[in-house]
Amino acid sequence: MDNQTNDQVQKTEVKTIEENDQKETREERKQARKKQKIERKERRAVHRMFPIWLRVIVVLLLIFIALIIGLLVGYTVLGGGEEPLEVLTFDFWQHIIDIITGVE
Repeated sequence: MDNQTNDQVQKTEVKTIEENDQKETREERKQARKKQKIERKERRAVHRMFPIWLRVIVVLLLIFIALIIGLLVGYTVLGGGEEPLEVLTFDFWQHIIDIITGVE
């Protein structure tokens, strides 16, 4: 009987040692994963010169400027207008809307 109990005790000791080793390796793996995550975040952290909201404003401003330049060039060069800034007045666009709706 002593041999059987000794064998069982040895088996349980081996199991506990293996479990402790597995726990240690699990802990090491967890720590390694945490380090990798931190390294990824550090690599990913990009400091932009211009924030996204500023980029959106700049793009909208450039679109508006391109529209104005297009109106000026189109009216004076293609349309044969004499005064280029006339295209930016309210009366000019009211006249265009009256022509489209058939008032004039």
